[in-house]
Amino acid sequence: MNTSQCNSISFGPFGEHTVNASWVAVQELKKLGLESEVDLHVYEVPVEYQTVQSLVPSLWKQYHPQLVVHVGVSGMATTVTLEKCGRNHGYKGLDNSSFCPDSQCCIVGGPDCIDSVIDMEIVCKRVTASGLGVAVSVSKDAGRYLCDFTYYTSLYLSHGRSAFIHVPPLGKPYSGEDLGRALKAIIQEMLDLLDQAEEKIHCQQHFH
Repeated sequence: MNTSQCNSISFGPFGEHTVNASWVAVQELKKLGLESEVDLHVYEVPVEYQTVQSLVPSLWKQYHPQLVVHVGVSGMATTVTLEKCGRNHGYKGLDNSSFCPDSQCCIVGGPDCIDSVIDMEIVCKRVTASGLGVAVSVSKDAGRYLCDFTYYTSLYLSHGRSAFIHVPPLGKPYSGEDLGRALKAIIQEMLDLLDQAEEKIHCQQHFH
């Protein structure tokens, strides 16, 4: 297998989250690493719409990764949550710069919803069956704030080759190390699914 590229992007502090569990988890993931053939890059993004609008496209253009995985914290989450889709409209909450898009949407003229090409149900089942010790669930609503905004933007640019993972706050109930282990297991399953899909397409092209 050729070396593949995976970018993991998480958020900085905002609101009550003076330490963002998503960035702690991604730093733990970086320590653990993925399989040797995967080139992993991690980034911390400010909770600002305009930064997301400029940074996410630049990362796709610079790296052309096989997959980009975004990670955010949810104060309501008690599990590590795999988001199935991103939504284009309904962004009314102000960011850390007290800014909100006038259009209240991610991409003017874009579809209302974009699904990830990753089957999150399969990823959830596989990681749960592995005995990781961290509960994993699947969601269809990433929350209409910077997490959802970033996810939709990335899905739009990548034609669905993106994923979003919500993590609970630190200690509620998992440590940063626990979350890092969970991210590693989840992302590895996602990359395996992408590899299998690409091998299937290659075989179909070969036989036709």
